[in-house]
Parts: sequence; structure tokens; C-alpha cells
Amino acid sequence: MAHYGHVMGPRILLATTVIWPSAARLACAFSDSGARVEAVFPSGHMMGKSRYLSAARGYAPLLPRRSFANALSKAAPDLVVPCDDRAVGLLREVASHAPALRPVIERSLGCAEVYADLMDRSVFIQTARTMGIRAPETTSIADENALAAALQHLGFPTVLKADRSAGGEGVFLVHDLESATRAFRKLSASGSRLRNLARVFKRRDAHFLHDAIRAPEVGISAQRFVPGTPATTSFACWKGKVLAAIHMDVLETVMPFGPASVMRRAGCADMEYAAHRIAERFNLSGLHGLDFVRDADGRAHLIEINPRATPASTLALGAGRDLAAALVACIAPGVSTVRPVLTDNPVIALFPQEWRRNPQSEWIKSAYLDTPWDDPAVLRACLEPTEMAPQRPAEKVQKDTSSPVQGQALLTVHQAVGR
Repeated sequence: MAHYGHVMGPRILLATTVIWPSAARLACAFSDSGARVEAVFPSGHMMGKSRYLSAARGYAPLLPRRSFANALSKAAPDLVVPCDDRAVGLLREVASHAPALRPVIERSLGCAEVYADLMDRSVFIQTARTMGIRAPETTSIADENALAAALQHLGFPTVLKADRSAGGEGVFLVHDLESATRAFRKLSASGSRLRNLARVFKRRDAHFLHDAIRAPEVGISAQRFVPGTPATTSFACWKGKVLAAIHMDVLETVMPFGPASVMRRAGCADMEYAAHRIAERFNLSGLHGLDFVRDADGRAHLIEINPRATPASTLALGAGRDLAAALVACIAPGVSTVRPVLTDNPVIALFPQEWRRNPQSEWIKSAYLDTPWDDPAVLRACLEPTEMAPQRPAEKVQKDTSSPVQGQALLTVHQAVGR
């Protein structure tokens, strides 16, 4: 059961439809920055266990837009922060169908109309290229004839991506026309009614019933492959101005093309420039993320945007690198928003992402492990088996681990809950 505190300051509503740990971590980040935090989230989300929530708003996957509209009406927030791509889409729908709620949504995110371009992968990258941002050529693919023509121009390997996908899903690296055609057909079929009906039961996610009833169009793009290593930027902005930004080189990912689990702080003029130009061009507000590939010469190539909070958004790394504090200070200048710097270690392992990826990861020993010791019920929920981490006996987990840090996390969680 959540312990709801009473924090004076601006009212922030976190909005999520996906059970990602980073959403729960944002409650702590904003609360520690002086905000009063409420959230709307699905049943079973670890968000509901956070001691940093002042109120929890119900969310029904079968009535998603109504759930968000009700939460916004009841919470009357100064700022709403979406934590996943579906949440962004739902806020856009609420803005279109509930004129009274449109002002707070646009105050929080920016103009709702620009998000059509932000969430169309090919349009976004084409726009970025016109602004002088280094980015690989990306083109929309309507059919297999267009695919063949694009591949002839882009060459191999090429990356195929589906709009409305996240977390590494809907991305294929193809090396020839045959594999590209198979990938294109698979991505195209992802919008079918039968496929979405199967997802309802396979993923135990009622959201897909909507797509099973009315099959969505799936936008597919082909992007020129850039060899190199991934990098990422998380930034907070207000009315087109960047308030704080964190630039990271990605050392480990949860899955190929998936979200980062281990990152190293980096200073990068290319990434800084891209964040400022994109925030200005789209007049953005709120939390956003950019994904890059760094080539052999160290140059950063922008490959996509995440127009919502990302896992690094929760980190407190000092002035100009604390996104939650920067946003709170902007909307409520009188509120104290100083948060202690988490660590001087440039390498950060996200918890529970890296632990779930590999319980014996060497990074858990050497990196700063961003564990929510101050939110023990969330910590315990992070350690529970999920679809991301197949269930295994606790004794085996403890026996297999070679990391004192992880062992401590597993062995002392009950003591932590009692703190």
C-alpha cells in the first residue's frame, strides 16, 4: 500500500500505460525537487507502491482516453508528464476531444499538432536534417515496391522501423532484399486485427483490444545504417528552451536496439546542439529523449526521438543535469529544487534494468547502481519476477550472483522495507 506524503509545491501528474520501472522512479525525482506528485497508471504498476505519490488515479486500459481525462480533471496539475509513447498519443487525443484540458496538455508538452511529426520517424529525421543536424537518410516505405527502391538507394545493411513501436520492438537490421521483405511483411502485419487479438492474451494487455477492433495503419521507414555505438540524450525544456540535459554513451542495452541499461556520461557538442535545435524548432516543453549512433570518428548521428520521459530523466547529476529539478524550478521559481548529486562515477547502471539483463553483470560491481533504497516498496517490486525477468527461485539468484551490490540488494530488501 502506498504511503502518500504531503508536499507543497507545483502539482505534477505522471501518466503511464506501461509497467516500466522508470515511471515509478520519476515520482521520487519530482517529489525530491519540491513538487506534489500524482500519477495515473495501470493496476499492478509499481508506481502505486511509491511513498512519493500524494495521490493515485485509476487507469482502465479499455477506457484509456477517459481515464486520462478524468485524472487530469481531478488532479488539476500544473504539469503532466507522459512516461511512454502510448501515453503521449492519449494526451494528444484528450487535447483534441476535451478543449478544457487542452491548455494544461500543451503547457506541458508543447503544441499537440507538432507531435504528429515527432512520432513519424521519417518526417522527424527529415526535419532534423534540414536543420543541419547530422542524421542518416530516412524514408517512408508504403509498399514492397517502395522498399526495393529505397534499398537500392540506401544500400545494405539498412534499418527498418515501425512507427508507434518502443523498447527495441519494431526494429530490424536487414542485409539483403529477401530479409528486408520478410521484415517489412512482419512489421506490416503488426497492425492486423488477428495479431493484436493474440497480443491481448500473450502479453496480458487489454490495450491491444482497441487495435484488434480497429486495426491501425503502421508507418514503416527505412533508415541508412550508421555503424558505431549507441548514445542517448535526455533533456528538459520549456517553451522551446532547453533547461537541462544529460548526454550518455550507451555501454549495454536491455536487448538489441532496446533501451539502455548501462551508460557513461559524455560531453558531446553534436548531441547538445541537436537537443537545443529540436526543442526550439518544435517549441517543446517537458521531458524528452534523443537516440544517436556515435561513429568511429566520435560524431553523433541522430536516429530518433522519444517525445516523453526516458529512464535517465530521473537522475540528479548536478546543475544543468538534473531534469526534474530544472522543470520544477521553471514552473515554480520559489520552490527549492536542489538535489544532491547522485555520484561522481561516470558510469551508471540503471536498476533494475541491468540486473534483469544479467544478474552477474560486471557493471553492477564497477558502475554506480541506481537503486531506489529510499523507496523500499518500489525496490521490492523491482526485484519481483516480471516478463522482463523470467521467474527463478530466490535461492538460485542469490547463489548465482557474483556481485556484492546485487547480493546486498537481494538479501537485505526486507530490512530496506522496514526502514
